[in-house]
Amino acid sequence: MTAPDKRVTLDDIVGEIHDGMTIGIGGWGSRRKPMALVRALLRSDVRDLTVVSYGGPDVGLLCRAGKVSRVVYAFVSLDSIPLEPHFRKARESGAVAATELDEGMFLLGLQAAAWRVPYLPTRVGLGSDIETANPWLQRVQSPYRSGARPWLGVDGDADLESLVAMPAIELDVALVHMHRGDQGGNGQYLNVDPYFDDLMAMAARRTFMSVERIVPTEQFLAEGPVQSLRLNRLMVSGVVETPNGAHFTECPPDYARDEAFQKEYAASAKSDEAWDAFRAKYLDVSEADYQRLVTGGAR
Repeated sequence: MTAPDKRVTLDDIVGEIHDGMTIGIGGWGSRRKPMALVRALLRSDVRDLTVVSYGGPDVGLLCRAGKVSRVVYAFVSLDSIPLEPHFRKARESGAVAATELDEGMFLLGLQAAAWRVPYLPTRVGLGSDIETANPWLQRVQSPYRSGARPWLGVDGDADLESLVAMPAIELDVALVHMHRGDQGGNGQYLNVDPYFDDLMAMAARRTFMSVERIVPTEQFLAEGPVQSLRLNRLMVSGVVETPNGAHFTECPPDYARDEAFQKEYAASAKSDEAWDAFRAKYLDVSEADYQRLVTGGAR
């Protein structure tokens, strides 16, 4: 049986994203972000996005370019630079609305959407300022008492517990980057952490995956163990091969974070003039030209 061919282009993917959508972006901080897809989005006319992310430069770039109306996040960091400077300026100036969540609550919101349930109960956030900052959060009462084992006929002896109901974080589109993929949309990570790209994919109506390299399906096990096959083709609507496509974030074992470029990016937050120069040089160009600039020593 021939595998389906889900290969698309960057422009094809951006053409599926429209004003006002809620998009999830995979990766973590400044690690394995789908930056080629983010750059393609920056070149588009799309605006008024709600961005859901364990945020890094993906969030900062989209905020600075005026593409974002709201960010839903657990953190936004460049890792080696603790605070993402463009997001910080957007947040402090009120240029974007913010939904700030605990990392665990963020995960549970994606999990609820992936499982197609309206919410998941949790103790995370109880009695904290998370509830104050997010007054839309509701509580639910557990139907079971502490110590109950209803399958054994034991009712428990404590009061019914009040829990936070973390609602599902449903996405219109998810964008993720993996190390390897096949033409059918199966995706493989080769580093120590899958992050939560699979939950992003399952929480979304449509998922688009960029990969360092498209390989034959039978080559996956030569690349890594079976558990590294994190995304399956049922989760993915389209796949595009983008070598160095996570640059400037890290994507080991293929490449490390480009710390010099990240510092150059962070410095572009110092003034409008610095941003305009950075954008003209690196963002208002094609992906091919960008890659020539960052790999050819023409900075």
